Amino acid sequence: MDKLDEIFQLQKTLNERIGVDLDNLDEEGQIKWTLNYVRAMQQELAELVDSVPWKWWAKYQEFDSQNAKVEVVDMFHFLVSAAQVLGLSADDIYQAYVKKNQVNMQRQDSGYAVKDEDDSKHI
Repeated sequence: MDKLDEIFQLQKTLNERIGVDLDNLDEEGQIKWTLNYVRAMQQELAELVDSVPWKWWAKYQEFDSQNAKVEVVDMFHFLVSAAQVLGLSADDIYQAYVKKNQVNMQRQDSGYAVKDEDDSKHI
């Protein structure tokens, strides 16, 4: 088992312990839990922002590197759960990432002067 597979298994176990069975959701459940996890990620993202001194007018702020790292991991928990809601495995994520990375590289090679929404439909 590689690290990403292990992360997906650990998250599945945690979700089940919390009482969330992502394997047997109908469409209504998929919508509900996708929104739940996206909202949770938004909150964790806000907490990450608050770990960084972003208020240019305030002198009292400090960079909380340790908390920033924790917030990234918290977002990753919810991102993996959202992937699982949508039926994506660790391997699915890997394969889609590799394909999307190739699209992004091609976009950069071409100067990304034109938006082509069809270039990602094969992913």
